[in-house]
Amino acid sequence: MRPNLQASWVTALLLLSGCGENLTRDRDPVKETEPPNLSCVPNLDGQIDSDELQAAIGVPASYLVSPPGETRDVNLKGTASDTGAPIWDMSQDFASDQQAFIEASKVSDHWFKSEFPAGEFAAPADAAGSLLGVYQHTDEALYLLGIASKEEDPKAGKTLLVYNSPIALYKFPLIAGTSWIAVGEVQNGTAYGLPYAGKDTYEIEVGPTGQLELFDYTFEQVHRVKLHVVQEPSVGQSVTTRQSQFLFECFGEVARAVSKPGETKDDFTQATEVRRLGQ
Repeated sequence: MRPNLQASWVTALLLLSGCGENLTRDRDPVKETEPPNLSCVPNLDGQIDSDELQAAIGVPASYLVSPPGETRDVNLKGTASDTGAPIWDMSQDFASDQQAFIEASKVSDHWFKSEFPAGEFAAPADAAGSLLGVYQHTDEALYLLGIASKEEDPKAGKTLLVYNSPIALYKFPLIAGTSWIAVGEVQNGTAYGLPYAGKDTYEIEVGPTGQLELFDYTFEQVHRVKLHVVQEPSVGQSVTTRQSQFLFECFGEVARAVSKPGETKDDFTQATEVRRLGQ
């Protein structure tokens, strides 16, 4: 046993004193981690340019969505900050919130690709993802080309609505105070399995920028985009709805509030859907 004890003792001395060849090695110091190579970084210049609102194909984003049939109180005017800019507080935690994963996909991957030759990507038009909006993105605008059901033959019936003229949802650059009207007509369309024809009129206004507080995030210089949509079917009554969409550079839409049908005010206080980026 003694030789083993002696060897252990000598080894301990060498380790403590640091002597002896090959017992120390020159190693590189820990280096700083390289930051990720982001394709888009917000520059907070007061506007959203075309390259700051690109669709991330195949990358899901998590949203908290109010359940169908539940009405939420909203304050779209916000409160004034020290500078006078609005602060929108949408940070409440609701036990009834549902989680939706919103993901853009290539039009070429869908059954309706031949109906939208200029379509570049599709994204859910409703929180459940059963209906998809079809879009084209250019340097001038983000265009809505129409709406189609995700499945070609769903239980609720096929939907295929192709606008004869694309709707310019966002004109670039998005700057507070700008507004425009876009009209799209549908002929020989199908809505939930039934024949459809009609005209949709979009009145769009970019409101002031401000701070948006969510449960998981706080965004500075968020752009509020107000949409007043009038749907006029060739048969049946017209339907009017209003939306407020909150957009942030490189993130896209980070929150949304949808009014009850027939709403007359942009700053409505009751929402049939509230959608917020979060988990």
